Amino acid sequence: MTAEDAAVEALEDARTTTLDTASTIASALGDTATVVGLTLLACLALVLVPRLPRWREAVFLAVGVSLQSMIFVLITASVDRTRPDVERMDDSPPTSSYTSGHTGAATALYAGLAVLVLSRVRAPWRKPLAALLLLLPLLVGLARLYRGMHHPTDVAGGLANGALSLLVVGRAVLPGHSWVGRPPADAMDIAVAAAEEQPAPAQKQLTVIVNPTVTDEATQEQLRLVLAQHGYRDTPFVATTAEDTGGGQTAEALRAGTELIVVCGGDGTVRAVADALAGTGVPLVLVPSGTGNLLARHLHLPLRPAEALAAGLTGEPRALDLGRIEGDGFPAVHFTAMAGAGLDATMLEETSDRAKSVLGWPAYVLAGAKGLRTPRMRLTVRLDGGPELRRTARMVLLANIGTVQAGAAPVPAAKPDDGLLDLAVFDPRGAGGWLRAAGVLLRAKRRGAGGADVTGTGAGDGGPVEFHTFRRAELAFARPQSREIDGDPVGPGLRLTAEVRPGALTVMLPARER
Repeated sequence: MTAEDAAVEALEDARTTTLDTASTIASALGDTATVVGLTLLACLALVLVPRLPRWREAVFLAVGVSLQSMIFVLITASVDRTRPDVERMDDSPPTSSYTSGHTGAATALYAGLAVLVLSRVRAPWRKPLAALLLLLPLLVGLARLYRGMHHPTDVAGGLANGALSLLVVGRAVLPGHSWVGRPPADAMDIAVAAAEEQPAPAQKQLTVIVNPTVTDEATQEQLRLVLAQHGYRDTPFVATTAEDTGGGQTAEALRAGTELIVVCGGDGTVRAVADALAGTGVPLVLVPSGTGNLLARHLHLPLRPAEALAAGLTGEPRALDLGRIEGDGFPAVHFTAMAGAGLDATMLEETSDRAKSVLGWPAYVLAGAKGLRTPRMRLTVRLDGGPELRRTARMVLLANIGTVQAGAAPVPAAKPDDGLLDLAVFDPRGAGGWLRAAGVLLRAKRRGAGGADVTGTGAGDGGPVEFHTFRRAELAFARPQSREIDGDPVGPGLRLTAEVRPGALTVMLPARER
């Protein structure tokens, strides 16, 4: 390796004060403390900063850096190579000269960040930033040579270690990223051509209503490919806005002759689109992308957007009920899952978008703990024109479906196709009351699963939970209460009136769900 020795000696002869300082800075970019600290900060940013946490990207970076480190330890323990015979500017660590740990760690970190920039950022500066990040491991390697700490092949081994670690981890946790398995440039044309070769009935005119805050561009590209594979080419994607969460876009699509609507968003987007579709008979394909996705979960639809879209496009139409609700302070609207007042609405008001993006649905649980300090409400209930019922409660739910996240079923008997809505009045008192309420829900869930009636659990007689079914319900509160509709707070008020609209919404569901 005489040529390697000559290269290191030449760099030693070229040392100057300026280059010494520059090499110190460059070498520090590969120090263990620097790499560990920057990796931790980058992973936290990937989880906390975006509206939707980038868990896969964070795992990719953390595991890539960790795998590189483990391989480095194994190699240095196996290959006994002395460091260059020159004046070394840093303390010599006890590890072998092969491979360069600084270079390998810098490659895993900075090249990993470059991969994420190229695959996730769409801004015009992404390529210059990625190029700068890819340059940093080279500068670290050059600094290690300049400072007499490694031979050139040691640096080459470090570069290979970091790059191969990223490749292995990337293929394991980032299967959809273009850098791992880049599809051909004409992938869309190939998919369309394959679909056209298969005999299929004439396709309906289709529009996709997409909430861009919870559906990133990569997901939208996957949806376009699924559409192309099913014969839908040049399908319009219409984005919702803060001012119009889906209703206006759906109404415009209907006026343009759309025969099938795909909604890609969370519960609020689904509700807005369903409100505009109520009674039209135009089918809806659900593509869940939000935090709750209550209707999709209740219908046992796939929660991965591409899978949900494929299931809907090949499914069969099924008529579902909608709830129509109005109150003081907001106009009459439809809901698909649940509306309510009291603790659940307070919980939704207290949950920030940042908490939802970081924690997902558990953020609601944390916010709900705060709502337990609020006093119970007093209300009157009139069902289907019957006698007025006076109740106290922590919360009331008006439900078209029975289940929520994590398999919980606060209104176990509610079904979206029975022509009825369900009312649940929760009035537990103390820790024991909440335990009794949990027991009531578990028993009711078992009875509801078997088709038996689960109404009349008796909160009015001191029980923790009371269930009713109805076609029309009128609720009046003694003082203003927080209210919500399908997970969206609508402000405090004194009144809620809800009625069922049987079969008002047509949803495309897999045949097995019928």
